[in-house]
Amino acid sequence: MRRTFLLPGLALAALMTVSAPAAEISAAVAANFTKPAEELGKTFTARTGDTVAFSFGATGQLYTQLSQGAPFEVFLAADDKRPALAVQEGFGVAGTVFTYAVGKVVLYSPNIDVTDGAAVLKANAFRHLAVADPRTAPYGAAGMQVLDRLGLTETVTARIVTGENISQALQFIESGNAELGFVALSQVVDKPATQVWRVPAEDYAPIRQDAVLTTAGAGDPAARAFLQFLQGDEGRAIIEKYGYEVK
Repeated sequence: MRRTFLLPGLALAALMTVSAPAAEISAAVAANFTKPAEELGKTFTARTGDTVAFSFGATGQLYTQLSQGAPFEVFLAADDKRPALAVQEGFGVAGTVFTYAVGKVVLYSPNIDVTDGAAVLKANAFRHLAVADPRTAPYGAAGMQVLDRLGLTETVTARIVTGENISQALQFIESGNAELGFVALSQVVDKPATQVWRVPAEDYAPIRQDAVLTTAGAGDPAARAFLQFLQGDEGRAIIEKYGYEVK
């Protein structure tokens, strides 16, 4: 069930019509969500006049920055663990956590036909496989789960090149430093089918991506409005366009 929260006594439509100086919202966003976030930001600005300054990175790294005092007003994670932890540890506002997207991990290669990705991985006829750091990047953890499910962890480990986040993992693949790798569907949603193997959902734990209003943004109506925009029909349509599920 999709969780929502409402700004008490003030509808999003009203926020969009009240004449006020434009605000800039500081948002920490998981790297896999870069493309949709940028489109969401532009659309939100067109509707409200307020802008969103994004800081993209691995979820774990962003949370560390938040816990160390980074003035992020909203946090869009790639998991459902850290937004809840933010509330628990006093960095997030209780009652504002919701799932904005459910992500999908894929095996991507611009040069190898990965229509049957499992067979490609089992053949082990590649030099390097890119994976985001599983300690800080949920999509990297999902990629390692896929290898484990296929019984390939021990076989493939020596060939893995680890990206700081999912964006760097994609860079490794596109630069040729790795022939293939695990990335988010949203990053390659427009690529030919032969270049993208959509990993069966049962091969990795669901990637529920939660958002939370931080204590730094608690007093900013624009930050609250942006999170509400993500939950509205227009925001949800943009998110779905990039291959995510919305709850």
